[in-house]
Amino acid sequence: MEDALLVIVDAANVVGSVPDGWWRDRRGAAERLRDRLAADGLPGHAGPVDILLVVEGAARGVEPVPGVRVASASGSGDDHMVELVAAAGDRPVLVVTADRELRRRVTALGADVTGPRSVRR
Repeated sequence: MEDALLVIVDAANVVGSVPDGWWRDRRGAAERLRDRLAADGLPGHAGPVDILLVVEGAARGVEPVPGVRVASASGSGDDHMVELVAAAGDRPVLVVTADRELRRRVTALGADVTGPRSVRR
């Protein structure tokens, strides 16, 4: 999938963008997001995508499913996402987050950014 758009999803930020009780079961909320991403991909994007869901804290340990890889950050999820963008080299990267500081950090490395609504129904 090296030619596919790498879509790095900030699970905590996307899950936290809707006050639906996610705080009672962070891992379950991340799994529901993972499953929605596996079913829907990246709405509005016709080309191939490589979706990488980054989880942290209580959501660590979420398993991957076909169509969605999962990276459990051992520390800061934001720092891990910045590392992933830096490691992508010339590959096109889209980061899904509303976190202003994370947006600044990844765009400085050449990634594009979109908000949580792009992957929420």
